[in-house]
Amino acid sequence: MLKKIGKTLYYLFFGALILIALVVAVSAFPVKGNIQIKVVESGSMEPNIKTGAIVLIKPAANYSVGDVITFDGNFKDARGKRVPITHRILEVKNENGVISYITKGDANEEKDGEAVLSRSVVGKVLFSVPYAGYAVETAKKPYGFLALVIIPALLVIWSQVENIIKEVKRIKNNDLRFKNEE
Repeated sequence: MLKKIGKTLYYLFFGALILIALVVAVSAFPVKGNIQIKVVESGSMEPNIKTGAIVLIKPAANYSVGDVITFDGNFKDARGKRVPITHRILEVKNENGVISYITKGDANEEKDGEAVLSRSVVGKVLFSVPYAGYAVETAKKPYGFLALVIIPALLVIWSQVENIIKEVKRIKNNDLRFKNEE
């Protein structure tokens, strides 16, 4: 019974590692026009979307009042790349065929200062997974990659090597028994 529980935990852990690796890969290499995964780095959407959550974003043909969207913000990170913002649409404007959105973070008192042009919208948030972004962000750093991916992968490899050694010994013992019986 204890062995079965250990094996189940082993596979759950291994599955979680694969999932984290996939999320890291998808978030590191986003493809424009496809589903993207982003990590929420501020509390402007709390309590609905927590800081450290990952959000799954999908582009849509149009967006409506109440939709939570992710768009390219005016802020830039240390590498000069625009930081995406995830906020709720309060109002949709159509001025001379140019669509823009007035947005606001759920936790913010005021709406955002500038309208978001439709071309700046990355997509609509389909769902979020609270706190999963912390593991993703950690895995992107060298020490985190080592701790969350390399070390567990080595443990899995070691476990499989042990299984192979046991199987080789079993086969060898069966061969010896077979030879002795002849």
